[in-house]
Amino acid sequence: MTLSDQTVIEHTRIWLEKAVIGLNLCPFAKAPYAKNRVRIAVSHAKHLDGFLEDLDRELQLLAETPPEETETSLLVHPGLFADFHQFNDMLDFADQAVIDNGLEGIIQIAPFHPGFMFEGTEEHDIGNYTNRSPYPTLHLIREDSIAKAAEAFPDAEAIFGRNIALLEEMGHEGWEKLEIPQACPVKHK
Repeated sequence: MTLSDQTVIEHTRIWLEKAVIGLNLCPFAKAPYAKNRVRIAVSHAKHLDGFLEDLDRELQLLAETPPEETETSLLVHPGLFADFHQFNDMLDFADQAVIDNGLEGIIQIAPFHPGFMFEGTEEHDIGNYTNRSPYPTLHLIREDSIAKAAEAFPDAEAIFGRNIALLEEMGHEGWEKLEIPQACPVKHK
């Protein structure tokens, strides 16, 4: 089944609104989203090389666009990386793309995936849901935006622990009540 870009973007917006912003998993996300400065791009690449070319374009677009227009970007692929471990392996190439585009120290990448697992966790650990999205997604973030947000939120390092505690309190049942689309088939090794 091929999903339309509109469906993929809508599912991603629901996740942003209900989880990332709604649960305040990222206290820095609300302002750019409310100001319509979050770009959501859908990749249709058939293979890794094509996806990395899409990533190159998205990195350059973000670098060339003033933050007042686009502060951050989400590159979403609804079908290429169903296996989390393959997605995770791809992240080294994504980080290299930042360097190859001359954007090290300017843009960084945060990964999200329907089957995201932190190292040392089990597949169904609720803490993994802090980085679970409807589709494999790379969040391209301006480092200047991170620095400004950190000034406004001096205890930024506490966010991760707070998120885990919140999700543990909610449990899987609470997460399911958010009704966030899980449209991507997830495969685990």
